[in-house]
Amino acid sequence: MPVDYQKLAVEGVQGLSPYEPGKPIDELARELGLDPAGIVKLASNENPLGPSDKALTAIRDALPELGRYPDGNAFVLKRALSAYYGLNESRLTLGNGSNDVLEIIARCFAGPGDEVVFSQYAFAVYPLATKAIGATGVQVPAVNWGHDLNAMADAVTGRTRLIFVANPNNPTGTMHSAEAIEAFLARVPERVLVVLDEAYCEYMDGEGNPDGLALLSRFPNLIVTRTFSKAWGLAALRVGYSVSSPEIADILNRVRQPFNVDSLAQVAAAAVLDDKDYLERSRRVNREGMAQLEEGFRKLGLEWIPSSGNFLAVDVGNQAAAVNQSLLAQGVIVRPVGGYGMPRHLRISIGLPEENRRCLDALEQALTDQASGA
Repeated sequence: MPVDYQKLAVEGVQGLSPYEPGKPIDELARELGLDPAGIVKLASNENPLGPSDKALTAIRDALPELGRYPDGNAFVLKRALSAYYGLNESRLTLGNGSNDVLEIIARCFAGPGDEVVFSQYAFAVYPLATKAIGATGVQVPAVNWGHDLNAMADAVTGRTRLIFVANPNNPTGTMHSAEAIEAFLARVPERVLVVLDEAYCEYMDGEGNPDGLALLSRFPNLIVTRTFSKAWGLAALRVGYSVSSPEIADILNRVRQPFNVDSLAQVAAAAVLDDKDYLERSRRVNREGMAQLEEGFRKLGLEWIPSSGNFLAVDVGNQAAAVNQSLLAQGVIVRPVGGYGMPRHLRISIGLPEENRRCLDALEQALTDQASGA
């Protein structure tokens, strides 16, 4: 009798569905016979500027050493992060993207019989990582598309081990103030770890915006995760990290694979931290592009969720799936978020001005076609 390998998998994995990333440009080109150069991708919250020149120079300089394993302790990158934030390197844990760090945290601190709390409309990796380790996910209903922090604190039980909070949140873009985050942390028992996912924090460039790192000294159960994939423009290299107490970092680094961040990623990330002009340009392009999309949505009579990230979730009506297919046919890739329980919305990343214009024109055509029944 043939072996049913599905049943050999651990229970948490058996019922998992793979995470579905944004459609790659080459994939759409193959499917529809389109020229890849003519496709606009605004689906994965990438930096439209691409990598900084300093990152590219660092990569070129490191190419001759590709035959050697990377530094398993990432000395250069940890030193750069330590200097940039003014923190001790013993607080750092590096990952192959912040997703890697989120999964490491889940594996280290939760398991079968434990509960992990997260919000409705929050990042899909939280429930995926929870289910994979056999823990029980507790999804707390959102308020105005964002985390209900009071309800999340109320959801803590004797079985709760972890709470995931995204600030700003993906895919809705909602953000909580520093005061709200601090008040929430004060309500969480110290035995429960709080993971504050700040993947989009660099886009919050105004005064008074929340900064999880400033709270670490007061809340030893806090873990802050960040990434180089968004504002820093290194999505393809997969570099993320967490900042926590040295005690927690020590535990995470026991599970972290020694070569999980490759050599090119390490030197590029260290280099881009020294490129303040690039970060400011990224913020400016994002601000201007968001205003451009918002004005376009307004002219189309659409509603959207105000965002503190580098994307907007726009309500395109009951036929969002059909609108998305029309956009794809026109060579524009955005992100459907029906899987997040938002069937009327499409998440659109902020692009360069010409990319935003192309998206708005395609969206207008798609909506016109839907209205006419074409």
